[in-house]
Amino acid sequence: MTVNARVSVLDLVEEARKVIDTVPVDEAVAMHGDPGVVFVDLRDVRELEREGRIPGAFHMPRGMVEFWVDPDSPYFKSEVFDQDRRFAFYCNRDWRSALATEVAQRIGLERVCHVEGGYTAWKEAGGPTEIYERRRK
Repeated sequence: MTVNARVSVLDLVEEARKVIDTVPVDEAVAMHGDPGVVFVDLRDVRELEREGRIPGAFHMPRGMVEFWVDPDSPYFKSEVFDQDRRFAFYCNRDWRSALATEVAQRIGLERVCHVEGGYTAWKEAGGPTEIYERRRK
């Protein structure tokens, strides 16, 4: 079966970009360390293990955004999202973070933005990184 996409993923990303706050990477690097900002890494855990992450970032797999951000969800992460802070979402390049930012905003997360160019741009800009080690049970 062939998929005849009516709307491409790039169309969805472009639509999201029209309604979300996009932070240029140099501004995002300057925000790092601000206690009023939480960086949220949306990449798959294998990407984190392979490439590292922004120091102190909270890991939220892209597939869990709706569940962890919604206060009515049984999976709500109140320890992260029930705070008066700014949330800076990022992924590898910035497509997933654009989509996730739009969804989080629609759910009601007010102070949310995403990092233009994602983790790739962050590293190219000289932003700090750290090795990520998965917690094993």
